[in-house]
Amino acid sequence: MNRLWTPAWIVRHVAMVVLVAGCLGMGWWQVTRAAGGNAISFGYAIEWPVFAGFVIFVWWREVRQTLRAADPAAAEDTAPSAGAAPSVTVPATPAVRRPVRVVRVPAAPADGADDAELAAYNSYLSWLNANPGARPGDYPG
Repeated sequence: MNRLWTPAWIVRHVAMVVLVAGCLGMGWWQVTRAAGGNAISFGYAIEWPVFAGFVIFVWWREVRQTLRAADPAAAEDTAPSAGAAPSVTVPATPAVRRPVRVVRVPAAPADGADDAELAAYNSYLSWLNANPGARPGDYPG
């Protein structure tokens, strides 16, 4: 339980209280506006308490997750005992792999003719690679 009273958690607790109080206060303000004749405020009067409920839900989920992550009883249950049978090892490679798409690019144009524009572009790229600090406008070709 002490792990919920660290400085970071105290900030989370205070933020939750402030946000819930603010959302409920805004909901009450919208109720008073709706009672004064503003019809659209009825929707907002319902919306603000929903926001407050969402803040409580997220806070409670984080508390439960923190308590479960550092639960010493769960760590003792998963620790292997001396007389227990050896556990099954999980393979290092995953069972499901994503397919790899191999794209084959022809080395030369299909008609056999050299492409002058491609050769000029490759020359430009090799010049840029050889001169890393140069700007494209410095290309001599």
